[in-house]
Amino acid sequence: MGEDDMLVNDDLIEIVLNKDLDQQIFSALDPHFLLQLTNMLFGGISPTSGSHKGRLDDKEVAAVGAACSFLHVTFNVLPLEQIMTVLAYRTELVPILWNFIKRCHENEMWSSLSEQSAYLPIGTPGWLLPLSVFCPVYKHMLMIVDNEEFYDQEKPLSLTEIRLLIVILRQVLWQILWLNPIATPDFSKSANGSSAMKRHPVEFLQHRVCMVASELMSQLQDWNNRREFTSPSDFNADGANEIFMSQAMTENSRASDILKQAPFLVPFTSRAKIFNSQLATKKETNGAHVIFTRHRFKIRRDHILEDAFSQLNALAEEDLRGMIRITFVNEFGVEEAGIDGGGIFKDFMENITRAAFDIQYGLFKETSDHLLYPNPGSGLVHEQHLQFFHFLGTLLAKAMFEGILVDIPFATFFLSKLKQKYNYLNDLPSLDPELYRHLIFLKHYGGQVSELELYFVIINNEYGEAKEEELRPGGKNIQVTNENVITFIHLVANHRLNIQIRPQSSHFLKGFQQLIPRDWIDMFNEHELQLLISGSVDGFELEDLRAHTNYSGGYHEDHYVIQMFWEVIRSLSLANQRKFLKFVTGCSRGPLLGFKYLEPTFCIQRTAGNASEELLDRLPTSATCMNLLKLPPYKSKQHMGDKLLYAINSDAGFDLS
Repeated sequence: MGEDDMLVNDDLIEIVLNKDLDQQIFSALDPHFLLQLTNMLFGGISPTSGSHKGRLDDKEVAAVGAACSFLHVTFNVLPLEQIMTVLAYRTELVPILWNFIKRCHENEMWSSLSEQSAYLPIGTPGWLLPLSVFCPVYKHMLMIVDNEEFYDQEKPLSLTEIRLLIVILRQVLWQILWLNPIATPDFSKSANGSSAMKRHPVEFLQHRVCMVASELMSQLQDWNNRREFTSPSDFNADGANEIFMSQAMTENSRASDILKQAPFLVPFTSRAKIFNSQLATKKETNGAHVIFTRHRFKIRRDHILEDAFSQLNALAEEDLRGMIRITFVNEFGVEEAGIDGGGIFKDFMENITRAAFDIQYGLFKETSDHLLYPNPGSGLVHEQHLQFFHFLGTLLAKAMFEGILVDIPFATFFLSKLKQKYNYLNDLPSLDPELYRHLIFLKHYGGQVSELELYFVIINNEYGEAKEEELRPGGKNIQVTNENVITFIHLVANHRLNIQIRPQSSHFLKGFQQLIPRDWIDMFNEHELQLLISGSVDGFELEDLRAHTNYSGGYHEDHYVIQMFWEVIRSLSLANQRKFLKFVTGCSRGPLLGFKYLEPTFCIQRTAGNASEELLDRLPTSATCMNLLKLPPYKSKQHMGDKLLYAINSDAGFDLS
């Protein structure tokens, strides 16, 4: 028997021996006892102990070290939920530890903890133990804190303190993952946390801090996305340079590990470039196999969703990655002119997504902010609704796979499902602000909640069909009281944000993951994911487009027609600028990383070469497959502006081209 086999068997024996003991300890460790023990370990330290300028008191350092050592071990051998709730809401642990962490950071006194701690060897970073306890407890607290408490009342920490916390966590994670990484066993495969802790105490502690600090930073980033209280760049480390980027695409490198464990440390534009590189590599690999397989489909414009669903939904995963070419059929049954070199497919993607995600079709609903999420009652509208959701997930992934931006504003709580994340109470205002206000009223109700005669049930009303559902087994007989009101509030939020849309979201996700793997998406938060899907809501940078434009047919940058052209485009409204972009590229939004990445480069070509009056009366035309504008040499800005506006507002498909 090898040493590894012996270790595995030791783990199994230890699990068997410890299972009953753990249960006995947990049964004895009731909330009241844990409360007393924690307060005793902290030795009467208050959240305002010590001077922000002076040295830490030896007694305080010893108390924090002992309490954190005990709680670190407790977190890894006993069930967490009940423990976390007690520590978060019935002790002063979060403010006490934050005061300690802040003073250590500001006075550069972390070494004092490792020097006095029996748990940490001398030389070990002193921040490991306090952060291993503070991060998970504060994270648990943030799941229950409401928006008013966090942003307005600034409880339990002020926004200024949270900004400092972000700086500390950012530095800690960068040091662990990039500057001073240490070889650690794969603790994710360890069957027993206490065994791993005993064998590799420092390595396990560092692994634990990396995990809980990253989770807390992700949560704080979510809060910042709801209502910005610090610059998004404050989550980025300073050292994500060219050396980092060169490693990022190499599997199992330090840089790739950071993208998996703490992607927010890397600026969004850098991660977007990595995402584009991953797509390009996948397309190159796939292209070698499917270069001779091109799927062509005839799609009726007035039946675009039904025709696409019946034809494209049958494609295998490998075929979906390949080239798909579209021929449109107009309302008279006539095929539209134009060879699809990619532009018509882009037009198809914009039109089918507009049709499929239209709330009138019944698959999606919109919030009061006009953000889209799956219609919980979609099954009452479409018999094949789940198959449609799978198809739409694939369709969205295909758009991203091809680098096509589509104008679909999704609700954040739905985008979280693409990341397989759970939604909490604080996501509810975007779906149902009135229900959120009622729940917050309940949370802070001063009287006896039982007098309100509420029970653990919720009424769903879809298309006039009212249906009562229990929030927990036997819920219709469980009254809401002061003791269980917090549980009731979170079960209501869970039902609306997670359970109601679970079947639709699950099928959408399965379709999406046919083309876009989860680990690619996990590099981005929900706000960034929306940017990958739709581009910037601020429109496009005109000077960027101009800087990356080619000319042909006699035009050049200084030609008087080109000078007039850019003046006309600059004078257009944002809506008309987007229509112009759609007219020439097939998409109303610019490339995420700028027009440098538009393939092929935008080009303006001179047409109507002899400039006769008859030819100058022609409209400008486009070839979206080549990102080409064919522009006659109009003699005045007024004439050019009128012709451009008519062309870009015409809905005549590609016959204009």
